[in-house]
Amino acid sequence: MRMARAFLIWTGLALALFVPLTFAATSEYLVWRDPVYIAAGLAGVLALCLVMMQPLLARGWLPGLHRQRARLVHRAVGLLLVAAVVVHVTGLWITSPPDIIDALLLRSPTPFSVWGVSAMWALFAAALLSFVRRHLSLRAWRVGHTSLASIVVLGSVIHAMLIEGTMDTTSKVVLCGLAVTATVAAVVTPWLRARRRAPGKQ
Repeated sequence: MRMARAFLIWTGLALALFVPLTFAATSEYLVWRDPVYIAAGLAGVLALCLVMMQPLLARGWLPGLHRQRARLVHRAVGLLLVAAVVVHVTGLWITSPPDIIDALLLRSPTPFSVWGVSAMWALFAAALLSFVRRHLSLRAWRVGHTSLASIVVLGSVIHAMLIEGTMDTTSKVVLCGLAVTATVAAVVTPWLRARRRAPGKQ
């Protein structure tokens, strides 16, 4: 039973990751695009996939990964996520510098740019917070990291949903829904556990 459950979870995760990437890689929107734009677009899709994985790793919910190992993978995926976002933004900068400048200065006429930039800066802040974790209290670390991670997810999901591009609509909606669900569950679960323990301590 346990092995079957683990198989289903990993299979579902693999599908959630590879289906959106496959649809994006074979999108008709990329037929006449140059390699830099294609790389930037796929890096954005990869980043959204990694965003969906992070809450699952942070809570150790993926079978076969012990809590400590899951956290190590969480950090590695976090670095990969930062790299994917850098490739995404850099590629778009190369293909259209004025658009990226307007987006970074929050004066772009496209609403999705504001959400994408907000998610990007929150991601960078969360990564920086990870490097100074030892200098923070456990409570400060958790509140700060959770808040920033929530902004990353919210901004990334709205950014993706507002863009009509390489991602297939159905797979994008499913992926964004999974990312939000996983994040909400990861944030709420510790709070629910604390509430359940509270009556026993009184």
